[in-house]
Amino acid sequence: KLRPRVNESMYHALIYATVLEMQAMMTFQHDDISNAGNTMKHAQEVCQRFRHKSSGLSNKSVGGSFSEVQLHAEVCFAECQLQRAALTFLQDESMVSFVKGGIKVRNSYLIYRELHKFIKSHNFIKGPSHRHLEGGISFGVGAFNLTLSLFPPRILKMLEFAGFSGDKEYALSLLGDGATGMNLRSMLCVLLLLCYHTFLTFILGTGEGEVIEAERLLKPFRLRYPQGAIFLFFAGRTEEIKGNIDEAVALFEHGCKAQQTWKQFHHMCYWELMWCF
Repeated sequence: KLRPRVNESMYHALIYATVLEMQAMMTFQHDDISNAGNTMKHAQEVCQRFRHKSSGLSNKSVGGSFSEVQLHAEVCFAECQLQRAALTFLQDESMVSFVKGGIKVRNSYLIYRELHKFIKSHNFIKGPSHRHLEGGISFGVGAFNLTLSLFPPRILKMLEFAGFSGDKEYALSLLGDGATGMNLRSMLCVLLLLCYHTFLTFILGTGEGEVIEAERLLKPFRLRYPQGAIFLFFAGRTEEIKGNIDEAVALFEHGCKAQQTWKQFHHMCYWELMWCF
């Protein structure tokens, strides 16, 4: 359904490339990573066609001339840059790739930061698809702040000196707004928050996890997608954290049966099942 319009629609191109990147992240196969990288590069080129000729949002005289479509193009372009950076780090661990990926990350961050300032300014006028625009910006700024907040304080200070920010509470607030806003990136905001509340806080030792918040985020998506393998997996993880082992096992097994396309997803369920037994 997405593929026929990837050459004409920036959102079709971005979503299609994102699905391929998720597959590459699961399989770690060179062909999948290469295919996702090429598709994401094409998506970025499609977004570029819709961008304003001058990308200086901070300039008031220029910023006011941006159409809603051009603002959406900025968000999609920044997201493409960020996802291409992730694939660059995944594909090659050389210093050259690290530098290239770092440049993409910084470019993406600067676009998100300018967009966030722009939509909060007094002269900004909301368009008919503003909730999707705001959701995309909330996801980007929130993801950056949350990720950087997990770095050790000494490294975070260096990154803040370079212009980045890593405010965890601000990030959780933005992602929470994006998750409940019913926009195109609601699911991405939810998945990132679920990863944080059910895995990252335990792995990095930064907290005890917010199981109640995770369940609150899961509830509407489990009602909407009762056979959704990803949501069954996170539901199983929350039950596992609560100590409800029988419920967790049932949910992980259900998650395995719910889809047969990505076998690597089964491995994630098996890993959690191992800890249950």
